[in-house]
Amino acid sequence: MPVLETRGLEKRFGGLLAVRDLSFSASRGEILGIIGPNGAGKTTVINLVAGIFPETSGQIYFKGQEINKLSTHERNHLGIARTFQSVRPLDHFTALENVMIGALFGQGMHLAEAREYAYEICDLIGLKNVDRSIDNLTVLDLKKIEIGRALASKPDLLFLDELMAGLNADETAEMIEVVRELQRRQLTIIVVEHIMAVVRELTQRCIVLDGGAIIAEGSYEEVAKQERVIEAYLGKEE
Repeated sequence: MPVLETRGLEKRFGGLLAVRDLSFSASRGEILGIIGPNGAGKTTVINLVAGIFPETSGQIYFKGQEINKLSTHERNHLGIARTFQSVRPLDHFTALENVMIGALFGQGMHLAEAREYAYEICDLIGLKNVDRSIDNLTVLDLKKIEIGRALASKPDLLFLDELMAGLNADETAEMIEVVRELQRRQLTIIVVEHIMAVVRELTQRCIVLDGGAIIAEGSYEEVAKQERVIEAYLGKEE
């Protein structure tokens, strides 16, 4: 049984059909990539599954349960978490306290329990200087806080929305290792990413969106060779 499955998912914003007839699945422990040009509907897919937007039509199944009518926090409690393109740490909180938020509200832990679990998460993702204010942290640290806060809710499915944006080569390599460690723990991860080297290195399978619809599916090597994908997104080499 897939961890996530969508069937005929569509989302309309007025006259714009942002996601159309979208059917795909993700298995336990898989890293699935969602790629495509700007405006292809990638982040909209995350928002639909996470419950930020209601779907216009279609079904969403999480671990076999239809979740269309569940609220965002109910989906989070079931095991769906996500990061955001722009990091959103809580001002005037330390790095550790930001991670604790996921445990407090995602799992309903008591304060002491949430603090202990947040320390474990920070150690897992290599987030140091956890008692510092976020004002004194690097971009990499802030990205790790985004992951840590999501992980603290103990998800079975984690969406990473352009996590590598703004990182240099060394920081990207470090973050790739963090994501691989999460996969080794059998977490299902869906990566929305524009950096194709990251997609090629991390994912087992990709779906390519254009105009809200899937135009290709397979390994990165397979989809990167398809003429329609090259024309819509990757571009031809001169």
